[in-house]
Amino acid sequence: QNIVSALEQSGLTPSLLELELTESILIQNVEQVLATVKGLKRLGVKLSIDDFGTGYSSLSYLKRFDIDKLKIDQSFIRDLATDPDDAAIVHAIVQMAHSLNLKAIAEGVEHAAILQQLHDFGCDEAQGYYFARPMPADEFERYLAGRQLTPP
Repeated sequence: QNIVSALEQSGLTPSLLELELTESILIQNVEQVLATVKGLKRLGVKLSIDDFGTGYSSLSYLKRFDIDKLKIDQSFIRDLATDPDDAAIVHAIVQMAHSLNLKAIAEGVEHAAILQQLHDFGCDEAQGYYFARPMPADEFERYLAGRQLTPP
């Protein structure tokens, strides 16, 4: 109800809202969470599983919950360029996500080399200090206003 109210009050189109679900939330009271997730999806809200790969990572979540993205935990991203095991895990998660028609997003990107490797793996999105540090909304508005956006 809170999300529906917030959408109504803000006038935001539901498809522009993306909520991150932690794996711990998915294992608590599964049926209630599933009903809530289905309701949010009917509204058009996008959902991602946060920190994928660090918790239970049950693949059954990907079947039962109508998820849009897998957010790869930064613990795999941090040493991506130097640790072949992390590279293999990240590459496998990206491939699995794409096989399930999901997008893969990497969190914790701090260097251009990491971004390039993620690009080579076909990772759809990335976030991290390489792009910008977390900032308050008003500062973010100034940040965006100061960037040159080039059309595709």
